[in-house]
Amino acid sequence: MNTTNVKETSDRIAHLASVVLARQGATHIEKELAGSALAQHHSSKQTSAAIGSLAAQVLGDHHSSFEAKELAGSVLAQVRHLHGLTLDR
Repeated sequence: MNTTNVKETSDRIAHLASVVLARQGATHIEKELAGSALAQHHSSKQTSAAIGSLAAQVLGDHHSSFEAKELAGSVLAQVRHLHGLTLDR
């Protein structure tokens, strides 16, 4: 079973992440997701299971902002393991 995820954050998502990180009113969760997305821009770093779980919660919360969901989708696509399951095959 392959456990290497070769996906990385796109330039568009990296730009969104930098905007969110600079915004005064961004929530802690938005900043967590933005930081994770930015760390994976042009890097082989992958999303941790903890951030992956947070991203899944954001995607399931109808109160989450569109930007938070964009970032959550990006980092969730880069999760190597979530709850003991390998997501990339």
